Amino acid sequence: MDGGVPALGLPGTMSGLGIRFEVEPIGLLFALVASGLWVLTSLYGFGYMRAHHEENQTRFFTCFALAISAAIGIAFAGDLVTLFLFYEMLTFSTFPLVTHAGTEAAVRAGRLYLGILVSTSVLFLLLAILWTSTLTDSLRFLPASAVGGLPSLAAGAPPPGILEGRIDGPAAGLLLMLFAYGVGKAALMPFHRWLPAAMVAPTPVSALLHAVAVVKAGVFSVLKIAVYVFGIDMLSKDGLSDILMGVAAITILAASIRALSLDNFKARLAYSTISQLSYIVLGAALATSAAAMGAGLHILMHALGKITLFFVAGAVYVVAHKTNVSQLDGLGRRMPFTFGAFCLASFSIIGLPPFGGAWSKWFLVTGAFESGHFWMGAVFMVSSLLSIGYLMPIVVRAFFRPLPEGEEEGLNEAPLLMLLPIATTALACLVVFFYTDAVYDLLAPAMGMPK
Repeated sequence: MDGGVPALGLPGTMSGLGIRFEVEPIGLLFALVASGLWVLTSLYGFGYMRAHHEENQTRFFTCFALAISAAIGIAFAGDLVTLFLFYEMLTFSTFPLVTHAGTEAAVRAGRLYLGILVSTSVLFLLLAILWTSTLTDSLRFLPASAVGGLPSLAAGAPPPGILEGRIDGPAAGLLLMLFAYGVGKAALMPFHRWLPAAMVAPTPVSALLHAVAVVKAGVFSVLKIAVYVFGIDMLSKDGLSDILMGVAAITILAASIRALSLDNFKARLAYSTISQLSYIVLGAALATSAAAMGAGLHILMHALGKITLFFVAGAVYVVAHKTNVSQLDGLGRRMPFTFGAFCLASFSIIGLPPFGGAWSKWFLVTGAFESGHFWMGAVFMVSSLLSIGYLMPIVVRAFFRPLPEGEEEGLNEAPLLMLLPIATTALACLVVFFYTDAVYDLLAPAMGMPK
C-alpha cells in the first residue's frame, strides 16, 4: 500500500453511482481483521452449535457467510453508494442470526435490531450521502488520480477529504453528525439499544456482532468517512467535530458505568463494546494523525480482545450453563484454560502492556493531548479504570472464590473446536503488542503518519 490504490468498478455502472471497490489502508486492515476472525468464529460456531444440538444450522451458517461477504464489501467500498448498499446487506443478512432462537424475546430483539439500524441508515446516512452528492462531483472516497498511486497516500500527510473547501461552519458539523448517527452500527448513544438486545442470539452471533463484522463495520465506516470524506485537516478546523467528540465521550463513560451494574455476562460485555467502539469514533473526531492512528489500531486490538471474551462466555454456557457473573464463583478452577484466556483478553481491553490494547490507547491519548483536548485524554484513562471495575471481578470470582456447594471439582473445559479459537485470539492479544509495526506501516499513509 505504498501509495497504490487497486480499484475495480463493475462494468456498465454509471460514474459516481455504480458499485466500486478500492483497496486502501483502512479498508484493507478491516478486511483482514474481519476475514481472519470469521474463520475462527465459524470454527467456534461449529463446536457451539453441535454442543447445543441447534436447529436450522444450514440457514445459520449461510447467513453467517453472507454477513462476512457484506463486511468485506464495506471494507473495500470505493464510494459512498457502494458503502451504503453493503451496509444494508449486512443488516439484513444478520437479522436471521439475531432471531435464530425463534423465541418471543428473539423476535422482539430482531425487530429492535432491524428498526434502529434501518431507520438510522435511511433517515440519516442516505440523507447525508444525498447532501454530499450536491456538494461534490464524485462520491468516491479517493480522487481518480489515486488509482495507480496517489502522492498524498505516501508522503506523510493525511489525504484531503472530498468535501474540503466545499462546506464549512455549522452545515459541515450537521453533515458530520448525520453520517455518524446514520451509521447506527457504531452504537453511539442514544441509538445503541439494538446491541444489548441482540444478546439473545447464540454466542457465535454475539462474536460476529461485536468483533468480526457488524459493530466494526459501523466504526470503520465512521473512521473512513472522517478520513476520506471530510479529511483530518478539515475536521481539525473551527471545532467542526466538537459535538461528535462530546457524544462519543458520553457514550464511553455512560456505557462503562452501565457495564459495572450488570450481572448478565453477555450484557456486561455488550455495554463494554458500546464503550470501546466510541474510542474509535472519538479518535476520528479528535482530528489528529495520532488519534486517527489509534482509532485504526483499536479496530484490531478491540476485535481480538472482545471476541475472546465472548468466546469465553459461550464456553461457560456450554460447560456450566451459567449466564450471570454472580454464578461464576470458583469456575476458573474447573476451566483454568478458558478463564486464563479471559484474563489475557481483559488486560488488552483495559490497555495494559504487553497487550495490544496498550498501543491503540497510547496513540488515542497522545492524539487527545496533541489536539489540545486534554479532558478527552482523561476520558480514555477513566474508561480504562472502569474497565478494570467490570472485567477484573469476573477473574477474581472465577479463580479466588470457592465453588458453590454441590458442584464437583475437577477440570471440565469446552470442546476442542471451541478451545482452539479461544487460545488463538487470546495469544494474539499478546503477540500483536510486539508486531504492531506492520499495522502501523499499513495505516500510516492514510493517517498522515511518518513510516
